[in-house]
Formats: sequence, structure tokens, C-alpha cells
Amino acid sequence: MAWAIDLQPNDIVAPPPDKNLITISYFNTENSTLYKNGSVGTVPPARLYTNPVIDTQSAILRGARTYTLGELPAVSYIQLPYGTVRPAGSLGGLSSDTGIGDLTIATAIWPYADKVNRTYVGIAGYLISPTGSYSSQRAFNLSENRFRTDLQIGFQTSIANSIDGMVAVDTMWFGGNSQCAAACGTATNASLLQKPLTTTQLGPIWRINQTFTVGASYFYVAGGATTINSRYLNNVVNTQRFLLSSQAHTPIGRISLQYGRDMEIKNGFIQTRVLALRLMKDF
Repeated sequence: MAWAIDLQPNDIVAPPPDKNLITISYFNTENSTLYKNGSVGTVPPARLYTNPVIDTQSAILRGARTYTLGELPAVSYIQLPYGTVRPAGSLGGLSSDTGIGDLTIATAIWPYADKVNRTYVGIAGYLISPTGSYSSQRAFNLSENRFRTDLQIGFQTSIANSIDGMVAVDTMWFGGNSQCAAACGTATNASLLQKPLTTTQLGPIWRINQTFTVGASYFYVAGGATTINSRYLNNVVNTQRFLLSSQAHTPIGRISLQYGRDMEIKNGFIQTRVLALRLMKDF
């Protein structure tokens, strides 16, 4: 599976410097029907894909620090997940996985930040390292057993009195996985390579009052075709999905809730649910 860098409302707003932030998140996702080039039920063995279900749950701890880089606002963070991926339905005979996921290190800077006019341009870089639980004999793992890097640029500006608009584009690059067996449909270790994956996300953000903010995002994901042992699979990712977000600023910190799902998919297991709950506290 390939993942984009989803943003929350106002993630593109430049933060004040010299803040420490701790975020605790809970993610629950469910994937089901397998698509291949827009069709269902054409991937052998058919018995595995009559009613596939992949349930993933994870808790993520993130520590961040805001600062200035020269005269530019900046933030760096490190995060580590712990979770479970469990195949079910017609995939119920396959092994599940529980443990630590892949470590992420990220840094963002804002070359342009106009708080008066609520206009921001931010650039972020991400490094995801293969620190998590992985076995070549499992088809589903918490780790991807490969390095990933991502570069993202985001723009947010005021479009009405209490409504902003945001757009962000990121591209993820993948290192190779030379120990891909069950996930690659091979009896012995194979070499997995993947093309870059580009995601565009955009939508409105409505600040209802000092406490509550809501947002909606549309995503278009393209690229990410894979090659196994030099055999091109012609499985380009071409996905459209949505994500609804809400935030509440409370005395215990910022509470965020997000819900979304795929609307259209060309290749892969369609995501029927993503639910994210977060608590962020600064000090």
C-alpha cells in the first residue's frame, strides 16, 4: 500500500516559534474490494478476493518543536506508530501483524507567512524509515521495509470573512524492498520497486468561532506503479477520495476528528473508511 501525507485544517498556517507540541493520534482504516485496472474480481486466486477485508488500527505519538530558521517560521517533528493490521473476510486465513510501525521525521518551513491577510506558503520534507514490524512471509505488515521520502508544498489563503481555501501537492519517492515475498505473490524473496506517487489535496476551511473549525478535502492520487523482479505490473494508482475534518480548541488541547473514504479507485484495495482522532497539546 502507498500512503499520501494528509493535512488537517490550518496545517499550512505558520506556527509561532519556541513551542513544544505533543500529539497522540488514533487511526482506524478499513480496506475491502480489490480493483485491477478499474475492474473487480480479475486477480487470481479468486477465492482470496471474493470478500476481502483489511482492518488497520494504530496509535501514533508525535513530538514537535517550532522555531525560526533564519527569519522563517519552521517546525520539526518525529513520530512513531504502534498498531495492528488484520486481514479478514476471504483474507482471514492470512497472518495479522502487531507492533511498531515506521518512524517518520519531518521538517517544514514557511517562505511566506502573512497573518494579517491569512495567506501562507509552506514547504515540508519527510523521511520515513523502515523501523517497524515486517516479515517477508506476511502479505500484510505494519512496515513497508523500505525508505520513503516526500516533498510537499501547501498554499492557504482567505476567501471570505471566516473561510479559507487550501491546496497542497506532495510527491513520495520509494526505496526498494528486496525482501518482498508473500506481498509480491512469490515463494521466495523478490525485489519490489515503485514509481513516485503524487497527491493533490484541496478544499475549504471554515472557522466557526474561537473554538470550532471544520474543513473538507478532496484528494486526487496518481502514480505509484510497481515492478517485481523487473516485471512491470501496470498498476498505476489513480484514486479519488474525500476527508472531512473538525477541530475543537479546549483547555486540555486541540482535539481533532477526521473521517473519509475512497470515492473511486483504479488499482488496489478500496478504502471504505478512515477515522482519525487526535489530541495535540502545546507547552
